[in-house]
Amino acid sequence: QVQLVESGGGLVQPGGSLRLSCAASGSFFSINTMGWYRQAPGKQRELVATMTNPSRTNYADSVKGRFTISREHAKGTVHLQMNNLKPEDTAVYYCNADGVYLTGTYYPSRDVYWGQGTQVTVSS
Repeated sequence: QVQLVESGGGLVQPGGSLRLSCAASGSFFSINTMGWYRQAPGKQRELVATMTNPSRTNYADSVKGRFTISREHAKGTVHLQMNNLKPEDTAVYYCNADGVYLTGTYYPSRDVYWGQGTQVTVSS
């Protein structure tokens, strides 16, 4: 199986920056898509940004121009650079992995993997 561990959340003032990181571990050799989702209190989980091999990106309209996703495919890591943060960016951010090739398989797993989440709070 695959485990995802996030890091980098915290408290930042409006206009500030944070960098989130996620590392995948376990018995896999490739991941098609890795990305970030977020869930604010009382709201549904929503897509923030994803990157699909080799480098196709998808961003939520609300973060375009402010957030940048990057991956290190060989290491199974994904990062989210968040600039010009706004109070409405406050949420728990979850790392996601989809299309995981488990060791010894020829097709991607049907399972979608999630990290435990990291809190991002934007407040003065």
